[in-house]
Amino acid sequence: MAGVLLWVIAPKENATALLSLIPRSGKQKRSRLCPGVKFSTGVSAFSSAVANPARSSEEKVYEVVLKQAALVKEQRQKKALDWKRTDETEGMTDWDLLNEAYERCGEVCAEYAKTFYLGTLLMTPERRRAVWAIYVWCRRTDELVDGPNAPHITPRALDRWEKRLDDLFEGRPYDMLDAALSDTVSKYPVDIQPFKDMIEGMRLDLRKSRYKNFDELYLYCYYVAGTVGLMSVPVMGIAPESKASTESVYNAALALGIANQLTNILRDVGEDARRGRIYLPQDELARAGLSDDDIFCGQVTDKWRNFMKDQIKRARMFFDEAERGVAELNAASRWPVWASLLLYRQILDALEENDYNNFTKRAYVGKAKKFASLPVAYGRALMGSSKLA
Repeated sequence: MAGVLLWVIAPKENATALLSLIPRSGKQKRSRLCPGVKFSTGVSAFSSAVANPARSSEEKVYEVVLKQAALVKEQRQKKALDWKRTDETEGMTDWDLLNEAYERCGEVCAEYAKTFYLGTLLMTPERRRAVWAIYVWCRRTDELVDGPNAPHITPRALDRWEKRLDDLFEGRPYDMLDAALSDTVSKYPVDIQPFKDMIEGMRLDLRKSRYKNFDELYLYCYYVAGTVGLMSVPVMGIAPESKASTESVYNAALALGIANQLTNILRDVGEDARRGRIYLPQDELARAGLSDDDIFCGQVTDKWRNFMKDQIKRARMFFDEAERGVAELNAASRWPVWASLLLYRQILDALEENDYNNFTKRAYVGKAKKFASLPVAYGRALMGSSKLA
């Protein structure tokens, strides 16, 4: 998510006016807009699970999956929500400001994620606005450690960002973009833990530049990318006709995030090495007869090719798992997910076409291939629910 740091701050009076639209603090809140929705801002037991070294990263992450799935199950058991305002004439200025906040999120998404943005236009207005709000928060979070101001970011700055997250979940947004997400989480069964976990991934980037094994790397990939799937599925919705368990759909969404991040890592090996970072399992490098020095030298050898083949194979396995879950999403939400999945898979193809040279060549999907993927993604989006178990 490289790009310009997105500190688009609204005037303080705008943020204040928006507060009336969003639930106030407390252990359990009901939205004024959606009285049937409750949400909790409590910290889950996940943090204590992560502290237990006897458990694998997949087991730790699965606890978050189960918690988010439980929230969605609870909502699906309720009656259909009435999203209409009780008084169409009340608070028009506030609504205008909130609409402006969502529109700004859409503009950011259109600028930095054009293909995904096009896909969101097929979603219902409420869902696409919510997805835009989530995308913008994730982008702003990523830019803290990967943008132009990254050298000035400290752990304390991330602590302040997490405090802002707590506040917006309790209905106290700091700026317009926060207000859009604050409104979104009041309407959908989105848990705060994946958002906190993404911030934890940013903390890892400040203090860690090597990963001993894939278990460590998996947890990092969950923090910085797998979390996005857990944030998004409650908004995108699961197809009413789906026979799949809620947990399996969330696992598939998690797999897509892991696959995307593994692809980012394999694409950016040379770029990361120039920053002193190696996001590859150290034990697997050693088994392949490779070391950090080989990566810093940037020579494509047979050992490197064989190593890369194994890494690409694993990334594709996660994409395969993700594909089974996309068909379980609400029909109107499938196209942007399929588009993202197909485009990222093609980056792996480009790596192979570059003879596994990710030191001096950047694997990318050209515009022609991107546009050619859109109708394919749309066709798959039209397909019905699968037999995901």
